[in-house]
Amino acid sequence: MADKTYDLIVIGGGAAGSTAANTAAAMQKHVALIEADKLGGTCLNYGCDPTKTLLQIATMLHRSRYAQRYGLSIPAATFDWQQVQDYVQSVITRIRGGSLAEADASLKKQGIDVFHTRAAFTSSHTISVEDQTLYAEKIIVATGTSNQCPPVRGLQEIGYITNKDAVYLPQLPGSLAIIGAGPIGLEFAQLFQRFGVQVTVLEHNTQLLNKEEQEQADQLCDILSSEGIKLATGIELNQVERAASGQKQLIYQEDGAQKQLAVDEILLATGRRPNLDGLNTEAATIHTTEKGISVDATLRTSVSHIWAAGDITGGYQYTHVASDQGRLAANNAFAPTPQPFTDQAIPWVTYTDPPLAHIGKTEAELRDEGCSYKVARLSFEENERAIMNGRTSGCLKLLTDENGIILGGHILGERADDLLAQIVLAMKTGISVQTLAHTILPYPTLSEAVRWTADRL
Repeated sequence: MADKTYDLIVIGGGAAGSTAANTAAAMQKHVALIEADKLGGTCLNYGCDPTKTLLQIATMLHRSRYAQRYGLSIPAATFDWQQVQDYVQSVITRIRGGSLAEADASLKKQGIDVFHTRAAFTSSHTISVEDQTLYAEKIIVATGTSNQCPPVRGLQEIGYITNKDAVYLPQLPGSLAIIGAGPIGLEFAQLFQRFGVQVTVLEHNTQLLNKEEQEQADQLCDILSSEGIKLATGIELNQVERAASGQKQLIYQEDGAQKQLAVDEILLATGRRPNLDGLNTEAATIHTTEKGISVDATLRTSVSHIWAAGDITGGYQYTHVASDQGRLAANNAFAPTPQPFTDQAIPWVTYTDPPLAHIGKTEAELRDEGCSYKVARLSFEENERAIMNGRTSGCLKLLTDENGIILGGHILGERADDLLAQIVLAMKTGISVQTLAHTILPYPTLSEAVRWTADRL
């Protein structure tokens, strides 16, 4: 028999799980939220929020060192790493809505019971938490993903850090090797380089950011290289060992030659695996794969009353997607007719400086699919506000069909993450490129770059 009964049990307190719990509580459902770590999950505690805060601080530091071009004379900028860390923690606390205890109390007021422990299915309706058994008519699994260590000889023994460790380092290493050059790897590379760490990025693929527009990915890599970051592609990492200096030494193949790199620390940014360990999904007969929990279009699992949302479903691994799926899963769990999750217009951003923002198809994808399309580009060197700001690196690119319907939007440049919103809205609602071109925007703004690129089409 169950010790407690709920309308809904949510396993995982990250973006998907917390949104699902809040959504159900707003429907006056009695909800249990189970989170083994800190509320907010990876994004709040170890991912998006702390890394973007660190990137902002690193960018302020970087720009202060290159202010002379504006006629400014700023004494040599320095930083206190402990004070930087204190500020990052204050940001996390504010976004969470207070301390962990205050966040728990806030959820309790909404009718959500929080259990800080691991969860395990004992049947399709019951969950074991420590010495209690919880029962619910509906269950949502939102346990997310965690770092996956590649099978490299000596790596486990010598040791490495992940994104969870990187944002809480008590002190900065003198040198750092980052294994993996996806968005996370490049974001960490830039922020650590700007804090004075000597960074080398090792990537197995021959092309960096291969899901982005090639020309913009190349431009971004040129910018990162110009800051002193060493980017190596086509790398086959063979072994990690302890160097005579006491550093961690990586032995790898590059262009057919064996090379060695000794660094103070190694950061893994190679990929993630679903958090299913100990969940005992077999007891609930939930179908899983190596990518995570299998779901249909409505986010329902193989068990009719169990749903899954966020990274654990093996789809888009973005906080904004996880949050949206959490809301949908909660609504669907109690809806007579569940609605499908639509991925018609999913944006993503590599939060470097400048950011690289993306939605829809790339030119390469459209060519591979045999689609006819039109393309227009505008360099930020042509945008008056970018010129005023002295931030003209990058370009904006729009792809449309023959009727002016936008198929893809790609921006590398100052505030690209915010500028993408116009294109996201246009793709979501079917606004044509003609409408974008004829929309009057305030001068001088970076947002005009979207209008004038549309005008070229």
